[in-house]
Amino acid sequence: MSYLEELNNAQREAVVNTDGPTMIVAGPGSGKTRVLTYRIAHLLNQGADPFSILALTFTNKASEAMRERIEKIAGTNARNLYMGTFHSVFARILRVEAQKIGYPSNFTIYDTDDSRSLIKTIIKEQGLDDKIYKPNQIQWRISAVKNALITPQQYAEDSELITEDRNQRRPATANLYKIYCERCFKSGAMDFDDLLLNTHLILEKFPEVLYKYQHKFKYVLIDEFQDTNYLQYAIVKKIADVFQNITVVGDDAQSIYAFRGATIDNILNFEKDFPDLKVYKLEQNYRSTQNIVKAANELIHRNKNQLKKEIWTENGKGELIKIVRTPSDNEEGRWVADSITELKMREHFRNSGFAILYRTNAQSRAFEEALRRHNIPYKIYGGMSFYQRKEIKDLLAYLKLTVNFYDEEALKRIINYPARGIGQSTLDKIIITATNENKRIWDVLEEIHYFDVPTRTKNAIEEFVLMIKSFAAQSLKMNAYDLASHIGKTTKLISELYNDKTVEGVSRFENVQELLNSIKEFVEDDEVQQPDITEEGEVLNNDKSLGTFLQTVTLLTGDEKDTANQDTVKLMTVHAAKGLEFPVVYVVGMEENLFPGQQSLYSMEDLEEERRLFYVAITRAEKRLFLTYANTRYKFGQLNYCDPSRFLQEIPENVITHHGEMKRAKIHERTNTLLSGLSRAPLTKAPAAPSSPSASGEPFVADDASGLQAGMEVMHEKFGEGKVVSIEGVGANKIAAIHFNGYGIKKIMLKFAKLKILSGGM
Repeated sequence: MSYLEELNNAQREAVVNTDGPTMIVAGPGSGKTRVLTYRIAHLLNQGADPFSILALTFTNKASEAMRERIEKIAGTNARNLYMGTFHSVFARILRVEAQKIGYPSNFTIYDTDDSRSLIKTIIKEQGLDDKIYKPNQIQWRISAVKNALITPQQYAEDSELITEDRNQRRPATANLYKIYCERCFKSGAMDFDDLLLNTHLILEKFPEVLYKYQHKFKYVLIDEFQDTNYLQYAIVKKIADVFQNITVVGDDAQSIYAFRGATIDNILNFEKDFPDLKVYKLEQNYRSTQNIVKAANELIHRNKNQLKKEIWTENGKGELIKIVRTPSDNEEGRWVADSITELKMREHFRNSGFAILYRTNAQSRAFEEALRRHNIPYKIYGGMSFYQRKEIKDLLAYLKLTVNFYDEEALKRIINYPARGIGQSTLDKIIITATNENKRIWDVLEEIHYFDVPTRTKNAIEEFVLMIKSFAAQSLKMNAYDLASHIGKTTKLISELYNDKTVEGVSRFENVQELLNSIKEFVEDDEVQQPDITEEGEVLNNDKSLGTFLQTVTLLTGDEKDTANQDTVKLMTVHAAKGLEFPVVYVVGMEENLFPGQQSLYSMEDLEEERRLFYVAITRAEKRLFLTYANTRYKFGQLNYCDPSRFLQEIPENVITHHGEMKRAKIHERTNTLLSGLSRAPLTKAPAAPSSPSASGEPFVADDASGLQAGMEVMHEKFGEGKVVSIEGVGANKIAAIHFNGYGIKKIMLKFAKLKILSGGM
C-alpha cells in the first residue's frame, strides 16, 4: 500500500497494528497527525465499518483536516466516521439518548454567553451581590465541579467545597449550582459541560445504552490524549471496555493544560487501566535542528513524572541557541525587533517565519511597540493587540477623559463602567439633548441638575463629573504614573479586575498592570531615543505628562492595519503555540517568577508543568532559537531586578551562546523556602554580570549629573558602568551620549539621569 511507504519504521508499526489497547507516544515534530490519520485510513482499507470507528479530537479544525486526508487514502467511506470533538460527538449521541434523563431530543445547547447570562439572572433573583458572586467566577466553579463528576447534591454534602466557598465569602454557591441545573433542565438546555456529564450519566444509569455503544464502537481513537480531563477519559474508558481497541495518541511532555482541567495522570497511568497495552514511540523529529532537539531532551529529562523517550533527528546540527540578556523589558522588545530586521536582511526570512512566544498576554506590549517602530507587520495569534484589549481601552478612556473632557468616545465608554447607575437610556437622552441644543455631552452632564432625570441618576452623574474634574486637577501636580494609578484605584476599575480570579480575569488584571508599568517606565526613563533638539539645544520631547503619554500611544497605534492577508510576524502565548512550528522562534521573558511563574513554585507538579510548557516553546523552532530575558522589569510600579529562569541553566552549555553576559541567578530566600524538598538543577557556569548597584543590596543613590563631561566614567542604575562620549545641548536640557559595556551608546537626558560618577573626565 503506497501510503505505508511514506512512513518510517516506528510510524508504520503504529499504523498497521490496529488491534488491542495502544498508546502512541509522539514527540514534537514526529508526524503524530500523519500516524493517526493513516491508522484510521488503514482500518478502513482493512475492511473496518466506518460507523464502528469513534475518533475524538480537541478542535473541529483538526477533525476536518484529518477527515479530508483519510478520504484521499480510503475514499468516501471516511465521511461515515464518528469523528469530531468530544462535545460534538457526545451531543450527537445525546440527540438519540437524552429523553432517558428527561431532556427533549431537540434540546438547546447553551454557549458560554448563554450560560453566563442565566447565572447573572439567578444571582440577581437570589438578591446576591454580583461583585462578590461574579457570574464568570460562578460559571468557572460550576464547570470545574461538573468535570469532576460532582452533582449539585454531592456538592452540597461536600464539606471541603462548602468550606472553600465560605472562605471566599460565597456560601450560596452550592445553591446557585442547584438552581442553575434546575433552570437548564426546565428550559430543555444543556451547556457544554452537560454534554459530557449527561453522556456519562446515561452510560452509568442505563446498562442497555452502555452495551449499545460498547458494541457499536469497535475502535476508539483519541488525539492529544495528554489534554483530556477526568470526565472525558471516564466516558471513553467505559465505551472501549468490551473490545479494548482503544488507541490514544499524545505526548506527556506536552501536557500543559492543567488550568483547564486536563490531567497528565490519564496518559501516565493508562497502562494500569489496560495492562495489555502496546506502546509505540515516535522519537524521530523532522522539524528541528540537532542543537534544539538536544536542548529539549536535556530539559525534559529533569521531570520525574514522564514516559521516557529520546527524541532524535537526522537534520543538521544548526545554529547554537542564543541566550540574550537585555537591561529592561522594553530593551528586550527592541532587541527582538532589531534581530528580526537583521535576519530578514541577511538570511531573507519572511515575516511569517518568525514567532515571538511569551508566558503571559501582558508581555506582548513591549514587542508590539518595538515592531511598530520598525514597521514590521505582526499579528497576535489567538488573541488581540495589547491596546485593543477591552480592559486597556477602558483605563485609557479614563485617562483620555481626564486630559480632555470633550472626548465623547471615551466618555461614552466609561460613564457607566464600572457600573454606577447611569443606564443606556439615560445616556441616550443626554446625547439627544446635546445634539438638539448644539452642546457637547460633557456640557450637558455639568448642567444635569437642570434636567428631568431621576434623583438617583442625577446624583450618580454629578459624582462622575466631580470625579473626572478631580482627576484633571490632580494632573497638575501628579506625574502620569501616579495619576493613572490613582484613577485606576478611585474608579475601582483595578479592584474590579483583581477580584476576578478566573484565568481570563487574571490575564486582564495583568494587562492593566502592564499598562501602568509602561506609564511608570515612560515617567522614569531617562533615555531619549530620538531627541528633537533645536539649534539652541532645547529638547522638545522631554514632557512626562499624561497627555504626552497618551499622544505617544495614539501615534503608535493610530495606523492599525488589517493584517489578514499580510505577511506577518506572529506573537502568542506558549499555550497558543502548541501544534505550530516556525523557522525562527524567540521565547521571551525567561526570568524567575515569570517563566516559571511564581504560582508554580509551590509544588513539584506545577513546576514540572512549567518545564513542559518551556519544552513546548523551544520545540516550536525549526532552525533558529533565541531565549531572552530582562535584567529589570517594572511590576506594580516598582523597578524589579530579575533573575534568569532556572530553565536557561538546564540547557547544556555546548548548544548555547550568550549575547550580553548572563547574570547569575540569585534565588531569593523565600523561593528557597518554598522549594525546599523540590529538586533543583545546579547552576551552570557562566560569565559574571557587570557590577550592578543591586548586587550589594545597597540602594542606588544618583549623583548630581549637571556637571558631567566627556571622558567621565559613570554607573547607571540599569546599564551598569559606562563612559561619557559627548555632551549635547545646554543647561537643564543637556543630553549625554554614554557608551555602556555590552549595550552600546545610549543617549541620556541629564535632567532625568540616574548616574553615579565614578571618575573625572579629561
